[in-house]
Amino acid sequence: MLRLRPAAAEPAVPAGGPPTASDAVDAVEAELDRILDDALGRARTADAVFAREVAERVSALVRRGGKRLRAAFVWCGWQVAGGEGDPAAVVRTGAALELLQACALIHDDVMDGSATRRGAPAVHVDFARMHRDARMAGGPRAFASSAAVLAGDLALAWADDLLTETALASAHGSRLHREWQAMRTEMVAGQYRDIRAQATGASELDEALRIATLKSALYTVERPLALGASLTGADPATLAALRSAGRCTGLAFQLRDDLRGAFGDPARIRKPADDDLRARKFTYLLAVGRRLADAAADTDAVAALAAGTAPVSPDDLRTMRAALERTGARAAVESKIHELAAAGLRHFDRTGARPFVRREFAALVARAAGTAPAGRGEAACER
Repeated sequence: MLRLRPAAAEPAVPAGGPPTASDAVDAVEAELDRILDDALGRARTADAVFAREVAERVSALVRRGGKRLRAAFVWCGWQVAGGEGDPAAVVRTGAALELLQACALIHDDVMDGSATRRGAPAVHVDFARMHRDARMAGGPRAFASSAAVLAGDLALAWADDLLTETALASAHGSRLHREWQAMRTEMVAGQYRDIRAQATGASELDEALRIATLKSALYTVERPLALGASLTGADPATLAALRSAGRCTGLAFQLRDDLRGAFGDPARIRKPADDDLRARKFTYLLAVGRRLADAAADTDAVAALAAGTAPVSPDDLRTMRAALERTGARAAVESKIHELAAAGLRHFDRTGARPFVRREFAALVARAAGTAPAGRGEAACER
């Protein structure tokens, strides 16, 4: 297990906790460096080859960063519920979420066949390059997938060890751990529903929203907010408002990711912008496009956006993007994102959070949803 360090080496945070979400993220970055250094040392003690080829790859992926939104939302939940207790527990919980995110990304890239992640080759691609002449059944691809699954499992083990030790040291550890347990199950359920939708050729909007909720909205915002709040023993009314705020914001985040996956700039999102379209991945954007194409009897758009397994050429990609524009799907999803973001802010206001926490949350919502800070609105994202 990951061992908590002596007090002298605890996360360097003020007694009252990080004053802003950005400061909390900085503290999480520093804590991740300590955690990863410790984990790599133990991996080298176990086996040098494993440490060099697996543990170091996981560490490198985590250190390459990301949005770190989950850690920031943990801070928001903690502050809403009073910001009391051990601020180091907030930092460690944020760090555990970042390790869990590494697991999710590694496994997701294997299942989706994604080539890059965070501006570098995806872990399974890196493994394939390392052993181009693998002699096992299935060759280098089988080796790479198997090794990447193990790398993801290692990241999950690190995350669980850290969260468990944090919970054991917290006055509200049982609540923290229950939130964590529920979140892990939801993540797996969402990933399964995602690949199941691909296998069955699903097209219903409700199914797309269910997948987005399980796979991303809960894990990215709702559960991190609740994890932070659980560290202070938040009351049921506060938790309910946070969950609704998190679900709306998390859905807005996922729908923005869908748009970026179809129309984004690869240089900015640090991954290919057409992977979802090439795989005809079942997203809310594609589900909206198919419904609108059917409603308009746009046979060209229906054909372009239909589920299938045929290779997608550059011309096909252009046709698909044009269909999403022409049917109004892109605009509809953009409108939904703004609706959800506004509703997230409205629900967050119900927590009675202090003005500076509301400002921090609004800034995070704008960042997650890719919107300007918005007014309050309505959306069907309550629990």
